[in-house]
Amino acid sequence: MSSSASASSAGDEANDPSSRVVTLEPESGLSMECGARPARIQVAYQTYGSLNADRSNAVLICHALTGDQHVANPHPITRKTGWWEVMVGPGRPIDTNRFFVICSNVLGGCMGTTGPASFNAATGRPFGLEMPVVTIKDMVKVQALLVDHLGIERLFCVAGGSMGGMQVLQWAALFPKRVFSALPIATAARHSSQNIAFHEVGRQAVMADPNWRGGKYYEAGVRPEKGLAVARMAAHITYMSDDSLHRKFGRKLQGRESPTFSFDADFQIESYLRHQGSTFVERFDANSYLYVTRAMDYFDLAADYGGVLANAFRQSKSRFCVVSFTSDWLFPTTESRAIVHALNASGASVSFVEIDTNKGHDAFLLDLPELLATTHGFIEAAASACGIPGAP
Repeated sequence: MSSSASASSAGDEANDPSSRVVTLEPESGLSMECGARPARIQVAYQTYGSLNADRSNAVLICHALTGDQHVANPHPITRKTGWWEVMVGPGRPIDTNRFFVICSNVLGGCMGTTGPASFNAATGRPFGLEMPVVTIKDMVKVQALLVDHLGIERLFCVAGGSMGGMQVLQWAALFPKRVFSALPIATAARHSSQNIAFHEVGRQAVMADPNWRGGKYYEAGVRPEKGLAVARMAAHITYMSDDSLHRKFGRKLQGRESPTFSFDADFQIESYLRHQGSTFVERFDANSYLYVTRAMDYFDLAADYGGVLANAFRQSKSRFCVVSFTSDWLFPTTESRAIVHALNASGASVSFVEIDTNKGHDAFLLDLPELLATTHGFIEAAASACGIPGAP
């Protein structure tokens, strides 16, 4: 578990999160893409800043695959800083002195929003694989119900990277009148076969762990930590670039001058990946990993619009800024250009920035001056057009 004695456990956060929660009752009318009509759903969320008088300054941040609602505050399990504090906070590009920022844990997650680790009142045990399969659209529908609960009719901006960017695109398509501006970063309008393949390797690693027990490990008091750690290790490689790995690690040995001629972690990169895997299992639920990766796999925005991506944005009046990174091979620039072409074809207002960096896919989480400047410029222009005054 976490080295911090005061830190929460993953099990605690799944059901009693260290954040605000709202309960969506059956009358909310949520219908999931798989056909399920869930009963009560809990949504865990964080807010930062203050809502202005006309409720026009709300920004929704959508988190990526293994992210959560703790975008700009210490994580309750790891005690690390918020995952996007370089972007969100006082004086940051998404300035909490100026904007009311909302971030919720996605449906199917494990940090307080209903997911497989959540307690199912109907059975008296965690949902496990009895949880209906979730899609990106389902996640966005739940977010919209949260925004309704907060009394916000239209969001000034919806922003996010990777899976968060998928949610941004889904918001613009599904609720075109509720999004003034949209910032999808390092993302795609559908998951590629290569990315589905990577996810399947990770899921199979989880399910091959003897402690997975068909998804019913909660009752047994065990966790498929080894399988989940391997899944995280494999995925983490895709978040970086070959150049960044070479610059950071090369072929350097870990704490030794010569190879051991064994299967120990001789190389620094091996030790690094093992660390990534072991720390990840402290804060994330294995079944949630299956569900959320599957949601990304099913995402294909054009499929709901006759196979034509431009049709998804025909009704949108949003301002878009699409951002990609030169070294991102998980969601390469070609995917972002396809989004931009579709937005242009639909007549949308769109700008596009490809940032030259060797940091790979995870560049959207880092303190990159070009990304911060791009976001700041887009937000400032959109705020001016929306009539939101500058920071106090």
